[in-house]
Amino acid sequence: MSVVARIGFFVTALAIMLAAGYGLGAALDPDRGDDGTDMASAGTGHEEHDMGTTTADGPAAGEVATRPERVEVEGGRFEPGAAQTLRFRVLDRDGRTVGDYDVEHEREMHVIVVRRDLTGYRHIHPRRTADGGWEVDVRFGEPGPHRVFADFSSAGASHTLAADVEVEGDYRPRRLPRPAPTARAGAGYEVEIASDGDERRFEVTRDGRPVDDLEPYLGARGHLVALREGDLAFMHVHAQDAATEGRAIRFAVEFPSRDSYRMFLQFKHDGEVRTAAFTEDGGRARATHGEVDHGH
Repeated sequence: MSVVARIGFFVTALAIMLAAGYGLGAALDPDRGDDGTDMASAGTGHEEHDMGTTTADGPAAGEVATRPERVEVEGGRFEPGAAQTLRFRVLDRDGRTVGDYDVEHEREMHVIVVRRDLTGYRHIHPRRTADGGWEVDVRFGEPGPHRVFADFSSAGASHTLAADVEVEGDYRPRRLPRPAPTARAGAGYEVEIASDGDERRFEVTRDGRPVDDLEPYLGARGHLVALREGDLAFMHVHAQDAATEGRAIRFAVEFPSRDSYRMFLQFKHDGEVRTAAFTEDGGRARATHGEVDHGH
């Protein structure tokens, strides 16, 4: 074989080896795609979700197949002062009815109803219907837009979903009451608030005498919901103490902004659940005078 032929053969063989080596390297490199694209910078095409990662093969570990996405209220319009049935269902992203609920604070479902101006607060517990929805008897006191919060746990994850309903009639919103150190809860009950950093401490009196025999309510000494003025952002807090320990009801409350909030404290005494309403003004804890509805 001539020198020229031998050189040509060598160059051809070298080119074949380099091509094979590149193909093998691409197959073994996990950061490269079939076309050589750097997948570490281009992305994988999988979307990240709060509850886990969903791929083409279905939900990953830790994600609920029927993850609750929204609450749908039947009808959506009600009459003031009349006893009516509020019916709703929780739906997943595909519009399917969610049926997987955990018992949380002694109930599978907690419903909070409040008017847009943060009056007419109610905390009620619905019953499950045969078709997987929920229903509860309710009496709306005054006209105006109301928000319905469905507060529950599904597959170990807590959710609070909301829908708006309209109570027909002339809506005359009230201004948020100014902060004050005490609030009345009806039948001679009064509640005093004190704060220390993020701790809120409530003490109950009846006709001026301390109440030190509060009964457990939803497995705790009390129940506290805070709603932000304007957008009605929802905060759900539970008591720190054992169910029947001492006089004070203590909560750790960390407000996410320095807006005004309306806090609704519920406690149980002599077999009745009572509600006292408080105002947080710009992050400074105070209470507001005035009785409120104490549905339970």
